[in-house]
Amino acid sequence: MENICLGDFGERMAAAYLEEQDYMILERNFSCRLGEIDIIAEKDGEIVFVEVKTRSSDEFGRPSEAVGRTKMSKIRKAATIFMLSNKLGDHKVRFDVMELFVNQIEGAF
Repeated sequence: MENICLGDFGERMAAAYLEEQDYMILERNFSCRLGEIDIIAEKDGEIVFVEVKTRSSDEFGRPSEAVGRTKMSKIRKAATIFMLSNKLGDHKVRFDVMELFVNQIEGAF
C-alpha cells in the first residue's frame, strides 16, 4: 500500500512539474489491454509519453533503472493505441522517464 501511495504522489508531482513547464496533460494513467502509461502530455505539437518512477531511496538502484525492455515495449504498444484512437498520427512522439526521490530526513536539525 505504501508503494501505491508513493507512486500516486510521484505521478501527481510529475504532472504538476510538466504543467509548470508548459506541457498540457492530455491523460493520466492511460490503460489498454497492451499496457499502461502514467502521463501523456503535449508540448509544441509533440506528444510525450511519460513513465514516472518514484522511490524513497536509491538502495535498489535509480528509479529509471526499473524501466526495462518489457516495460518499454508495453509503453510503446499502449502509445500506439492512444495515437490511433485519438487520430494523432501526424504528431511527433517522445518517450520520457521521470524519476523522483521522496525522502524525509527526521531530526535533520
